[in-house]
Amino acid sequence: MRKHALFIANSLDNAFKFQQVFACLDVRVTAGTTLQIEQLAVRGPAVDLVVFEARGTASAKREEVESLAERRACPLLFIVDEENAEALQFPMRVPADFVMHGASALECELRISRLLGGQIFNELDETITVGSMIINLATYQVTVAGDPVDFTYLEYALLAYLVQHSDRAFSRELLLRNVWGFDYFGGCRTVDVHVRRIRSKLGPDLAQQLETVRGVGYLWRSR
Repeated sequence: MRKHALFIANSLDNAFKFQQVFACLDVRVTAGTTLQIEQLAVRGPAVDLVVFEARGTASAKREEVESLAERRACPLLFIVDEENAEALQFPMRVPADFVMHGASALECELRISRLLGGQIFNELDETITVGSMIINLATYQVTVAGDPVDFTYLEYALLAYLVQHSDRAFSRELLLRNVWGFDYFGGCRTVDVHVRRIRSKLGPDLAQQLETVRGVGYLWRSR
């Protein structure tokens, strides 16, 4: 069954990015402001996730949104500034996590996926193992056969995104939107440059799994 999320925000600062993330995850979205918290708490179809932009004056509504998520029996993701992050206290009455305002689409998608899957972040959940390669999602580090690999952040983010969505082909344009972000104005060929660098750093065995899909873009082939 298709998942359903509530997106509560008093601004449009994060709306476009999260709209694209939800579309990629095939999650239906109902949006509202903090003035509509009570209606959202009791009306409409079942809810699988609440995303709350707890920034500025909206942060004063944190307890009400937490109660909404509790009444809806679903997890909660906060979008916060550095100043608002200090006010969050875990554990909460519902499974919860947060992202910083300005977080990449990749990070937002990862945290939403885990909350929708009933997973809460812990040290064991924050690694992906593919053969001899380990990707640490908490420290943004990659090791191959126990040796650290010196990736730039964007090389790491592109690799992690493709591995998280293995066996699915992505166009260069979609990778630019989901990894580089919507404010990136460079050409699509920058993806090709980063793929070449990733392949050279992974070594020949793992590099074979990062495939070029002719006429489309790239995919990570699972084995």
